[in-house]
Amino acid sequence: MWKTLHQWARPQALYRLCGRLLPWFAVAAVLSLLLGWGWGFGFAPPDYQQGNSVRIMYLHVPAAMWSMGIYAAMAIAAFIGLVWQMKMADLTAAAMAPIGAVFTFIALITGAAWGKPMWGTWWVWDARLTSELVLLFLYLGVMALYNAFEDRRLAGRAAGILILVGVVNIPIIHFSVQWWNTLHQGSTNMQQSIDPSMRTPLRWAIVGYLLVFVTLTLARLRNLILLQERHRPWAALIKPEERNK
Repeated sequence: MWKTLHQWARPQALYRLCGRLLPWFAVAAVLSLLLGWGWGFGFAPPDYQQGNSVRIMYLHVPAAMWSMGIYAAMAIAAFIGLVWQMKMADLTAAAMAPIGAVFTFIALITGAAWGKPMWGTWWVWDARLTSELVLLFLYLGVMALYNAFEDRRLAGRAAGILILVGVVNIPIIHFSVQWWNTLHQGSTNMQQSIDPSMRTPLRWAIVGYLLVFVTLTLARLRNLILLQERHRPWAALIKPEERNK
């Protein structure tokens, strides 16, 4: 197992692997989102209490879920990079950070849009909302710290430490509605509690967001590998048109 991991940890091998996987994940992401959003926005029934505003969940719920999931994936990559000194693990975490920041931003914006008709306000300093905002700042901090150093190894180490320290915020986000009396709704086990006509497109949207994340990570990782290895002979031999594949 470790021999295989070390093989794919080589920049050239990882670059080629990302290139082979990228189109498959891209196509799957587009199909999943078209199915989830088309079904959810066009055919799923309105909620008996929230009406059509409930359709925001097809944007909000997957973004909120994967905003935390992406950070957890970054933490795994950062841990591998710090413990086993794998440069590609640090690069993978750096590739994920902007995508996680965008997902978190989408979760905050769509949450505000959903909260206005439900709560009568765009924003409150609620435990769930505030901890999600802290997550956005963590993503931005990781991005800023990674780009603050010329030495890529030092940059990866510093960003990795911040990522691992910030992991404490993930359970706070998840359990905030149980630990504190918040305006945000409690854990309702949405996957089982909502009607199947709403649940099925929501699940497709969740899968679609995951596939979009993987697609963008593969694309960003290829670019970061080329940027870091641009002086290597194998990188110099890659034709410009091949870099966009």
